Formats: sequence, structure tokens, C-alpha cells
Amino acid sequence: MIALRYYRIYDIGREIDLDWLERELSQSYVTARMSFLRLKQKSVMIEDPPLTIRMHPLRVERAGRSFDFSVVARVYDIGAISFCFVYENPDADFPALEATAFLFAGQEGLSDFFSQYLKILGEIIRPHIKHFAINPEFFEDYSVYITDKRNDSVDPVPLLIGEWASISPQMREEIMKNSLSYTTDDLVILSWDSALLCDPETSTDLIDLIEFANVQVLELRYYDRELTRQMEKMYDDIEQAERMWRFLRMHQYHTIMAKQMEIYAEVSEIFEKVDNLIKVTEDVYYARVYATALKVFRSGQWSESVSRKIEVIRENYSMLSDEVRIQHSNFLEWVIIILIALEFGLAIWQSTRYVVL
Repeated sequence: MIALRYYRIYDIGREIDLDWLERELSQSYVTARMSFLRLKQKSVMIEDPPLTIRMHPLRVERAGRSFDFSVVARVYDIGAISFCFVYENPDADFPALEATAFLFAGQEGLSDFFSQYLKILGEIIRPHIKHFAINPEFFEDYSVYITDKRNDSVDPVPLLIGEWASISPQMREEIMKNSLSYTTDDLVILSWDSALLCDPETSTDLIDLIEFANVQVLELRYYDRELTRQMEKMYDDIEQAERMWRFLRMHQYHTIMAKQMEIYAEVSEIFEKVDNLIKVTEDVYYARVYATALKVFRSGQWSESVSRKIEVIRENYSMLSDEVRIQHSNFLEWVIIILIALEFGLAIWQSTRYVVL
């Protein structure tokens, strides 16, 4: 048995009430909440399991052959949508898996179909989600290759990189170092854009963990990009404010600070939710696979980048707050000086008046 699962994950920019969305869609579409099969409930912590939507199957013509894919979409409460095209052949072996994978290397020939399903799903859920928006050009893609037999005599590297090439020992070591096994009969190899799973029981639990890791990375990339955009706008607004008259400048500073605080609160909250999207606790093997996937996908680097930018926004808010406070103090000092001057002036005028009288 072989299977190929092609993923493409998009961000819609807003958090989603999945309970409400499920109620809205359940009468017209086949929906379910994701659950693990092997992984015990107490071994995994998911605050809000994603909503699975079964979509119409897909037939793709490639190299004179027809491939039938089942299509599954998942909606995550943090504002992400995952599509998975699944091709299965119960009678095929590893060479057939490899041959099929090369036909779709780099998900070639599937982009238009992903766009079509994105449009279809968008039309389905758009009426049920406020501020719905998708950038079809911003996504995370991943491919998972599955076979029910482990065969150490075959070379998995060409499959994972999607090409026949003379791979250097360093590159081969880099790919193969992320290999994990629970028994002598199973194997998981994780690379930056694909994975190979050899498992006689073909459970989807490990595949779902890999999907969760990809969703987290997509969200971190999305908020890293959004923070970069907001910081650029923030610096432009500050530069513009510095050219204003003092009182207008203070008003502009207050506006910038309010926006910064809004961004800081929103991103900090969603960042924590992304970071805690799923926690694998007691099952050591599944925890290792999930942690390895996050490491391979460079989740830590994206997380650090988002954290740094959140901290920069916080520091800029603090600096603007100090500047506003200083300017406010200066303003009060001038007011006091003017009042004292007026008092002296009034006293002199009154004394002069009495002398004249």
C-alpha cells in the first residue's frame, strides 16, 4: 500500500469560533472534529481541535495517467485553513510511490487545483466568518509519502528531494539525520518540505502532527510578515509626526501609541495560542516526532523573530510614552511660567493703577 498526501495551508488573518462554524455548516456539509487514533487523549493537549470538511474528490491527468485524489480541508481556530489532496493505491509498492511522487515533484500540476478548492471553501465559510480574507500567494506547502512496508535497501533521499541527482554526503546526512523509529518495522524521515512514513499500521496520527507543525510555522511566518509591515508603517508615522507642530505631534504620538498597544495585545495573544496549538506530553515517541518536525521547519527561528518584533513594538511604545510625558511636563512648565508672569503683570498693573489714583 502507498499513499501520497499533498498539503497547502493558508492564513485567513482572524481567529475562528469553530463550534459556531461547525453548527452553521453541519446541515449542508460533512464535518467532524479532528481526533487521534493511536495517541491517547491524555497524551495530547488541543484546546480546540480543527474542524474537518470533506470536499468533492479530484481527478488529475498527469503523463497520460489519471490520479484520483480525495480532498480534505481543515479549519483551525487560530485562523488557518489546510487543504490535503490524498492519493492512495493499496496494491502498489515503493517504486510506484517514487514514480508517482516524481510526477508531482514540488506539487507540480496541483497549484491550480489548490486555488480552485481555496475559492470553493472561501465561498462556503466567508458568510460565517467576520473579516474573512485570504492571500492565495501566501501559503505553506508540504508533501507526505506513505508506505506500509519499511525497506532499508531502497534510497529515500531522491524521493524526499524530488529529483534524481548525485547527492553529496553532507546533504545526504542532513536529510537522513531526522529519522525516527518506534519499532524495527516503522520509520519516519522528516525533511524541510516532505516526509516519508513507513508504517505497517498506517496511522494518521503522525501525519496529523506534521500538519500541526506546518500550521504553526505558517502562522509564525504570517505574523512575522505582519509585524514587519506594521513596524515600517510605525516608523513612517513617527517620522511624519516629527515634522508636525508640537501639539499636533503629541496628538499623533497618542494615535501611534494606541495602535501599537492594539497590535501588541493582539499579536501577543495569538502568538501564545499558536505556540500552544498542540502539546504532546506523555507519549515520548510522538513528542519526539513533533519536536523534530518543528525543528526541521525552523519554527524556533520564526518564533524568535516574532518575539523580537513584539519586543521592539513594546520598546517603541515605551519611548513614545516617555516623549509624550516629557513634552507634557514641558507644556505644564510653560503654563506655570505664563501664569506666574500674568500674575506679576497683573500685580504691577494694579500697583501702577493705585499710584495713579
